[in-house]
Amino acid sequence: MSEKKIYYYATPALLAVFMFGSNFLSTDLFSSNVHDFTVWFVLSIFCFACGWIINKTLGWIHGGKVVFSVVVAVGVISVLMVSIFRDYFGVNDLLTENLILYSLRNITLGAMGIFGMAVAEMLILQRENEALSVKQKNYKDLYAEAERKVKLILDEAKLKADKIVFDADKKAAEIISKKHSIETQLRELIRTERELLDKYDKEEE
Repeated sequence: MSEKKIYYYATPALLAVFMFGSNFLSTDLFSSNVHDFTVWFVLSIFCFACGWIINKTLGWIHGGKVVFSVVVAVGVISVLMVSIFRDYFGVNDLLTENLILYSLRNITLGAMGIFGMAVAEMLILQRENEALSVKQKNYKDLYAEAERKVKLILDEAKLKADKIVFDADKKAAEIISKKHSIETQLRELIRTERELLDKYDKEEE
């Protein structure tokens, strides 16, 4: 666990080194010397890459707090260093403006690191959104399939219920028909018996 933490916090330390090292570069970014701008551009790319790695290792929330702490710490250290060693940095005149300039340099590079974190987080969120879209599509397909199966089951149950009702009606009709047939036969039998009895009585007289 400790080795993993050292590995994770090595990138913010590298970002701090890049930001602090920018204090020793020329401030004439857009002068006729293209080399100055190239160095600043490469330094910005390095800070962007550090922000990207920080987002991958420490996450957006914790990594953002770490980068913000690095920007504040390096900014304070840079201001103190420039104030103490003003002769070395050649800021004997207009000290306040130069301190602001050095602070803005550090903030700019820190912002590049945060920009790298934002781009990495945006790509992560985009991939998660695509995965969620695929899951949502799968859920919709599963729901449609389940709805289709339920409809088939309901249709089959309805057919079975209709068949049961039809069979019951058919059996009831058969029973009623047998009942009527038996009643008819009984009436015929009773009528025949009466006729025989009447005939028998007449013969006895």
